[in-house]
Amino acid sequence: MEGLKESAEAAFTELVQTARLRPGDVVVVGGSSSEVQGQRIGSASALAVGEELYLGLHQAASATGVELAVQCCEHLNRAIVVRRAVCRERRLQEVTAVPVPGAGGALAAAYYQALSDEACLVASIAAEAGIDIGDTLIGMHLRPVAVPVRLSITRIGAAHVVAARTRPPLIGGPRAHYPEGTSR
Repeated sequence: MEGLKESAEAAFTELVQTARLRPGDVVVVGGSSSEVQGQRIGSASALAVGEELYLGLHQAASATGVELAVQCCEHLNRAIVVRRAVCRERRLQEVTAVPVPGAGGALAAAYYQALSDEACLVASIAAEAGIDIGDTLIGMHLRPVAVPVRLSITRIGAAHVVAARTRPPLIGGPRAHYPEGTSR
């Protein structure tokens, strides 16, 4: 468990900076506490690991003004835990369940518990960026077009870490002009 909080915080902060996210943008995070411990995804869910990851992610989100959204596991159809205000602002579809380590995932359970009365579970979200800790497959919750972001942190615990940002689709074909600095 040593260094989990710090690694999660550093990865989140680096993604926010690299992707040039702004306050109010959403970063969706999927995290397998099993993979972090070096076990097969879904086989060793641990709330203590989820809590450590959450603490780091929360600290980075608070410092940057970026909203944290946490993906549940497949047993809750990869629903997303967000603050109730995010659900309202983005007009998201609320669903009913309470994530727990064995059904929803330890990270989602930790975030849901920490939010208390402000916790809201939604069916999906279109986030501006995301971090996948342990190959949890967050892609369905990213806006099109996803662009890989190479972070300096490639593992948290034993789990593989991958990140992405999104950009608007480029339209117009060969005669179109794009703003300077637009990545393709």
